[in-house]
Parts: sequence; C-alpha cells; structure tokens
Amino acid sequence: MTEGDRTRRRDAAATRQALLAAAAELFTARGFDRTSVRDIAALAEVNQALVFRYFGSKEELLGAVLTAPGREIVATTPPEELLTRLVGEIFAGEPGGPGANLLLMALSGPQDGGAAEALDREVAAPLRAALRSLTDDPSADLRAELVCAWLLGIALVRQIRLDGPVAKTDPAEVTPVVLDAVTRLLTDG
Repeated sequence: MTEGDRTRRRDAAATRQALLAAAAELFTARGFDRTSVRDIAALAEVNQALVFRYFGSKEELLGAVLTAPGREIVATTPPEELLTRLVGEIFAGEPGGPGANLLLMALSGPQDGGAAEALDREVAAPLRAALRSLTDDPSADLRAELVCAWLLGIALVRQIRLDGPVAKTDPAEVTPVVLDAVTRLLTDG
C-alpha cells in the first residue's frame, strides 16, 4: 500500500467520493440489482463496511449517486439562471449515453425509501422552491411541479427514443423552444 492510499483511506471526504464514483460507474454499467456492495467497495479500494458507514444502505448510496449532479446545480445556480442551466444539462450529453442508465434507474429503480426519497428531498424539492420563486402566480406550486415533470419527461424521451426528434435535433435549436415554453408556464397568469 502506498502512502497516497493510506492517506486517502483516512480521508473521509475522499473515501466518500471514491465510493460515489465507484457506485456511479457500476450502477451505470450493470444496473442496481446486479451491483453488490462488495463490488462497489472493491472498485473504491475500501472495506465494504464503509458503504454502510457513509450511506447507510445500497439504496441510500444510489440516492446519493443520483442526486449529486442535480444537488450541485440547484445549490450553485441562481434561480433566474436555473432553467437555462437545467435545459443545457438535459441536452449536454449524447442521447443514450452513460447518464441514460442512471436516469432510467432513478425513474424505475428501488422506489420505497432510499433513492426516491433522496431525489425528492435533495433535488426535486429545492428545485421546485427555486422555480416557485420565479413567479407570483397563485398557482406557483403547480406551475413549478409541471415544469419539473416536463423537464424530466424531456430528459427521459431523449434517452429512450434515440431516433426521435428530441434526441436528434441540435440542442442549439431545441433549447430556446424549451426555455420559452417553461418560462411562459411559470410567468403567464
């Protein structure tokens, strides 16, 4: 074992990040059910007990993997720039690329506790709150929820209908259309 390995193993943040990276790689490649805690720990080069110490369960680890990108976007983007950033992220990767498996897992994976609760608590709820702040309309809650649902639907269609217009159209062409529609939904009373 090198000095760098010993240092990382004593660094809680680095160990947590290594587990997240290993889990993301394996969940994307194999899916949730075919990935074991032992596999994740082995790839991260740590003891599998650390998965439970840092995340509590495999489901909570999945939740952490799925929420990390969205949590970062919501936390670092001002509400008035959030829609542009989110739509940009939806169209950033290749349709059907590595993120597709994680998106599908988020929608169809273990929904009782763990990942589903983490997604709602750590990404969806703060996103809805930020979107609500963009409108004075009395139906702000409904409008924010509809925007979230529509963006999720666009992301999903882009990943599963690779031959469809949402996946095939140049992001520079489709982004303004999506932004115009969601802005109208939030602001037109």
